[in-house]
This record gives sequence, structure tokens and C-alpha cells, in this order.
Amino acid sequence: MRLVIHADDVGMNHGANRAFVELSRLGTVTAGSVMVPCPWFSEIAEEAAADPSLDCGVHLTLNSEMTHYRWGPITRPGPASGLVDEHGYLWPDVASVRRHAHPEAVEAEWRAQIDRALAAGIDVTHLDAHMGSALAPEWCERYVAVGIDYGVPVLITGTLGDYGPCNHLAGVDQDPFDEAVAAARSAGMPVFDRVLETDFSRPRGRPADYRAVLGDLDAGLTYCAFHPNAPGGAEIEVIEPDQFHVRTEEYELFSTAGWRDWLESRPYELTTMRELRDGWRALRN
Repeated sequence: MRLVIHADDVGMNHGANRAFVELSRLGTVTAGSVMVPCPWFSEIAEEAAADPSLDCGVHLTLNSEMTHYRWGPITRPGPASGLVDEHGYLWPDVASVRRHAHPEAVEAEWRAQIDRALAAGIDVTHLDAHMGSALAPEWCERYVAVGIDYGVPVLITGTLGDYGPCNHLAGVDQDPFDEAVAAARSAGMPVFDRVLETDFSRPRGRPADYRAVLGDLDAGLTYCAFHPNAPGGAEIEVIEPDQFHVRTEEYELFSTAGWRDWLESRPYELTTMRELRDGWRALRN
């Protein structure tokens, strides 16, 4: 039984970068992924290039969901691409991306994000999907194909129902996803048994029970899509006023020695995306 404890949304803001670096060095996060179009990408790119021990992938980004903190695609496409809203930002929700975006423009944007991360000196260990958008039926096979092309595994599960952050894809056609999974398996890529996600519905004042979340895992390969964010400076508190507590309380819990000791006492093996990538590459060669 193996477990990747992952920090999503790295690069979105300074607090996300700080949390990823600190928790990686503490050992309570084993990997993370960066949102290349976001304003704080350059900070984490500099950190990751200087510290190759940081396990950093690319959080392929087709959405800009915050109300007043927005970003656009790095390919700078025109409206005909379908990637941007009337203000030139990425769409705030996955349904709008699926309704408007052209698959060729989606793939071009993904590749540009990966290329920028590589050019910045990041040893890209994997690809995953902000808000699950890359798993949409319109382009999920391209998602796997891009990972194969770059030689980095993509985050995918055997069934869409086992992918925790799939709430944005409710009711989609399963057949394209199944074909994408088959392509990943055929390439020998690691396929996860389940993806767990931060509970963003948790109201303020009610403690999260992460020991219960991780305490009953059975055999297999599990990916925890968590979202720790260091507090302070009225940063995440302003960006996400209704849900920032979920991110900052995750960071505070994962920063404790007691949490690290509890993780080490569990009957599963903590692993990294770099280990999975390198193992896959060895088999391919």
C-alpha cells in the first residue's frame, strides 16, 4: 500500500509555495504541482530549480476560479481558441471550458505550461489537473498522450468514480475516460487506485479529521490531492475568503511533529511522484 501526499495549487500564491517547500522538507508532503499561469510561479520555479529534492509536477491549468484573483493562458490565444472568457481570463468553471475550448488549443496550452516549467529548471515529475479539467471527455486521451510524449506520468485512476476531485465532471460520458485509462495502462504508466481530495465544504470551526480520511486505506496506490497554504499577510484570506480556513488549517496540521509521527506509524509506504516517474521510465527503457 503506497501513498502520495500531494500539495495542489503551488504557484497560485506565496502561501501555497511556502507550504509546499516547508512541508516537503518536513516530510509530511511528498510531492506537489505548480500552476504555471499563476502570478507566483516564478518564485516556486526558482526554489525548485535550486533544490532538486523538491518533487514538483505541473498542475495543468484551464481554469481561473477565484473572484478577483485571475490569470490567463500563457499561449495568449485569441477568443477563437475558446480558452478565455470575455475578459481574457481562463474560464472560472470546468463546464465553461468544456463548452467553449477547442481540444487543439487545450493541448497547446498544456504543452506551453510544461515547456515553461522545464525551461525554468523544474524537474517535472508528473502532470495532474487543476479542478479535474484535463479528465474531461473532450481531451482526456490527449492528456495521457501528452504525458507519454514528455515521459512523465499523469494522474489518472482506474475509474472516474475513484478520482475524488471529479465533482466538476458529474454525468460525463465514461467511454473516453476508459479509453484514456487503457492507453495509460498500455504505456505502462502508473494508474492510481484512488484520489482523495481536501474537503472544501467543511465549515469554519469544525475540525477536519484527517486521521479518519487516511486511517482506513486498503491496499493499492493512493493520491491525496491536498491544498495546504501558509496563512498571513491577508493573502489567501482575501483571495478565497469563504474557504481559506480549509487550506490554512491543513498547513497548520501538517506542520506538526505529531502529524509526521502519526504518518510514519501507519502501515503504508509514503512514496513520491519522482519515484513513480523514474520507475516507469526504467521500464520504458
